[in-house]
Amino acid sequence: MSIHDDKPTILRELSHFDGGLVLDGHKDLSTGKPVQPMPAVKQYIVPLQQHIGAISEPLVKVGDRVLKGQMIGRPGDLVSAAVHSPVSGTVTAIEEHAVPHISGLPDLCIFIENDFKDEWVKREPLGDEYNNRSSHQLRNLIRDAGIVGLGGAAFPAAVKQTEMNVHTLILNGVECEPYITCDDMLMREQAEQVLAGADIIGHVIKAQECVIAIEDNKPEAIAAMQAAVERDGTGFFRVQAVPTIYPSGGEKQLIKILTGREVPKGRLPAELNVLVHNVATAHAIHRAVYHDEPLISRIATVTGQGIAQPQNIEVLVGTPVKDCVEFCGGYTPQADELIMGGPMMGFSLPSDDTPLVKASNCLLVMAKDEIHYQQQHMPCIRCGHCVEVCPARLLPQQLYWYASSKNNDRVQEFDLFDCIECGCCAYVCPSDIPLVQYYRAAKTVIRQQERERKASDLARQRHEAHQARLERQKREREERLRKKREMLKDKEKGGEKDSKKAAIAAAIARAQAKKAEARKAQAGATEDKTAETEQEQSQDNTEKPTNP
Repeated sequence: MSIHDDKPTILRELSHFDGGLVLDGHKDLSTGKPVQPMPAVKQYIVPLQQHIGAISEPLVKVGDRVLKGQMIGRPGDLVSAAVHSPVSGTVTAIEEHAVPHISGLPDLCIFIENDFKDEWVKREPLGDEYNNRSSHQLRNLIRDAGIVGLGGAAFPAAVKQTEMNVHTLILNGVECEPYITCDDMLMREQAEQVLAGADIIGHVIKAQECVIAIEDNKPEAIAAMQAAVERDGTGFFRVQAVPTIYPSGGEKQLIKILTGREVPKGRLPAELNVLVHNVATAHAIHRAVYHDEPLISRIATVTGQGIAQPQNIEVLVGTPVKDCVEFCGGYTPQADELIMGGPMMGFSLPSDDTPLVKASNCLLVMAKDEIHYQQQHMPCIRCGHCVEVCPARLLPQQLYWYASSKNNDRVQEFDLFDCIECGCCAYVCPSDIPLVQYYRAAKTVIRQQERERKASDLARQRHEAHQARLERQKREREERLRKKREMLKDKEKGGEKDSKKAAIAAAIARAQAKKAEARKAQAGATEDKTAETEQEQSQDNTEKPTNP
């Protein structure tokens, strides 16, 4: 049930969120020429964990030949995403390798050697026929295509598109972080495909309108999207420019700007009858439905003073960073730090052997004079600047104290997980404390503890269930033995009764036989006596004289 039963109203006079910063965009560095398709390379490294949720389960083994677009990793759970081969070729290894993650830890990857034949798996595009498919069928298609949020979070798109009827779809084209321009260039060059993808999402969630939000520092993108909306002519779409304030592209911040409403703590935007998707996600959904093409490529910004030719490239997922850098002219002498993402929310990469993944919207190579923060930081002076700029209305300095002292209970009481990791607090900190790093570390520890607790609870439940099963089996076995003993006992008792009856019958039979013999003997004696008497009488008659 929605928090608000009435439909969300997109304000004509926009609202604003708390905090935020006005930053130098450095956008012009990478928007000077059209998006360049990057040529295929020899080897691709495809991580099985490119999304929020459970890791994908590998479907191939070393030595297998795979086709372009073939699913090589299936979703490991409801919240998970499929992984596909970006090229045709041979699986050469399945092993851990460096991946772009804040932890810096390696993860399981599938290595594919490109055969440069570009052989696709069999495809069956839907085209406009998607209108005849149910929401459930389209969500399954989006899930099988491995599509995730391409704004950076990489949350599985199909999971986000719930059954509830969402009134307003918000397409997020704000792209507020400095240096990143991939969404800007996508909207400039492929506006109609973005709208087509949004139309599919609208069909899935039964939306009544779609608002395309774009920061007002992107006039070319605004013009391109507005022209596409006018050509569409359905009245479903509307373009809305929003102020250039960082982080206006945050989901909750954008909803506040457009509707004046706030998503309550622990609730979802869909409960306000709105759903937010990135413009690149909509474009990927269009490709999945109209071309039966899974998410195996994306537009990524390669920029910074450390790159010889900053630009946006269309690149296959799994391409090593070093190949992307080489395609963009290589490193400049000023190159000092390699960052995945932007300067505010991105993180340093230990090596350029790391592959690009679905969430890789930017490769930033910074020179020393571009780096804002210092390697060494000073103690917190409690100036309060971090509180003033926090868009989530948190107390960053308190979070820092509890996170640094590993007081996980208290840090959660101060709403650690409401932090969107935008980096505003660290940007204004006069002590150069890397605050977001502390928050991320605390979140990682707490999540790990929660996973361990759940695993422990599950193990305990399984143990208890196992013990209960053993006890039940023991009782059942004892009951069977008891019944068997009773049956044997009854049988033995029945046998004793039968033997007694037989003995009695035998005794009776013997007695009757004796009586019969006695009667027989008596009868024989009587007969003998009668015969003897008759004989004597006969003799007497013989001896008696005859009268003359």
